[in-house]
Amino acid sequence: MARLKLDFPDDLFIFSTQLTVRVTDINGANHLGNDSMISMISEARARFLFEYGLQETGTDGLGIIVTDLATTYKAEAHARDQLIFEVGVMDFNQYGGDIVFRITRPRDGTLVALAKYGFVFFNYHRREVTPMPPEFLAKFPKVNRLD
Repeated sequence: MARLKLDFPDDLFIFSTQLTVRVTDINGANHLGNDSMISMISEARARFLFEYGLQETGTDGLGIIVTDLATTYKAEAHARDQLIFEVGVMDFNQYGGDIVFRITRPRDGTLVALAKYGFVFFNYHRREVTPMPPEFLAKFPKVNRLD
């Protein structure tokens, strides 16, 4: 099977937040578990959206839904490690795009992981994919479009 390769330019990242690896995030191999990394990436995504004044789901039922997640691990993280989650957006299309992440350990500059969330806008009341709202697109005028 071909290996997944993620590579993002430095200027793509427009937000960062710090999270601490908890003891409960550690798996049987004594490092940050995959399930906990996904939870931390989700928290970073929520903080990013909040920072930009965006809700994951509005009162009108319109929100985003994750369509796929790709993660590549570069190094282990351990309990009490501080991790920086840099976040950016790319490859917008009519319905959504990608939210990308670079996770590093600032103590020693180690790249821990790279990840990409695919997302689309979804109307939870009608249960259907819907076009990206212009208000969302206006928050990120420099993002490349795949139309």
